[in-house]
Amino acid sequence: MVYDLASWQVAEGHDVTVYTTDGFKRRLDTEKNRPVDVDGIRTYYFRNLSMYLTGNLNMPIPCRLPSVAAREIGGFDIIHIHEHRTFLAAVTSILASRHRVPYIVQPHGSVPTMTRSFIKNIFDFMAGRRIMAGAERVVASSEIESRFYRKVYPFLKDDSIIRVPNPVKLEGVPQGGAFRRKWGLGDERIVLYIGRIHEMKGLDLLVRAYREMDEVKLVIAGPDDHYLEGLRALMDKLGVSGRVIMTGPLYGMDKLGAYRDADVFVLPSRYESFGNVVAEAISCGTPVVVTSKCGVSEWIEPSDGVIVEPSVEGLRKGIYRVLNNRESFRPSAEKFDPDIISRRFQEVYVEVLSSR
Repeated sequence: MVYDLASWQVAEGHDVTVYTTDGFKRRLDTEKNRPVDVDGIRTYYFRNLSMYLTGNLNMPIPCRLPSVAAREIGGFDIIHIHEHRTFLAAVTSILASRHRVPYIVQPHGSVPTMTRSFIKNIFDFMAGRRIMAGAERVVASSEIESRFYRKVYPFLKDDSIIRVPNPVKLEGVPQGGAFRRKWGLGDERIVLYIGRIHEMKGLDLLVRAYREMDEVKLVIAGPDDHYLEGLRALMDKLGVSGRVIMTGPLYGMDKLGAYRDADVFVLPSRYESFGNVVAEAISCGTPVVVTSKCGVSEWIEPSDGVIVEPSVEGLRKGIYRVLNNRESFRPSAEKFDPDIISRRFQEVYVEVLSSR
């Protein structure tokens, strides 16, 4: 997302600088600690103190950032911080406040403390609350995410929180048929789920809803996140294991091909701050069934698919509604277009600068 936004800004004639680190699991093979031109974007790849801290504890510590930022930040008009519980965000926000440079924060779904709660609470005590309190605007991808902002940071004013959907940019959606041929599916109707195999994703609800759907195939694609064994046990108990295709993770054209060949895409989550996979499915022209607990549901139009409650009966009815009226749905991904979203951010920057 950062690259697409920065590229659009450069094309609009703006000077853009990006501060990032030199990798997550492994170091990038690029020049460190000095500006590099990336398609017109002035980019710093700061060397992390430890790749162990970065890759295993999600704690990137770019040691040279403070000295560079202290020298440069006063020359910026506005700062857009992506993810706030980082050393980079803490240093940048302090220096921005010192130089009276406004900044906005986009947590990208990281605010809820349901995971890594101890580390998140410690960081919030030390820096997170101050970072959020100093932001001119806080960006949420949905009203569901906005509610978590207010819960975790009750001092935030309603007018400081803005909602902007996540952008989706797909390169070259393939022609239909490749996924079906690979998995021997023929003309069978396909119900597709793509995402992590995690209890929060509501896959237990989906397979229970699928139990009575003898005339369709359920495809579940994604990496295990501590739930695959339990899900397989449930499918065995329900007697559906032989009818469910488990592909494992899908990437690139294989993933897009699955979207393209599916008759309906389902996201049965019990909680989802957004749900990029739904936007991806819509971008491939596939109608969706989404629970009301997914943030992306507020961006779904009647032509895109159906919004249901996270229940077995709700999912069953929603899936059948799409399957039995497939031709009546005309999914449109325009609302997730990166150019439209980039222009929205430019409007936000102008609003912030005009109000100072």
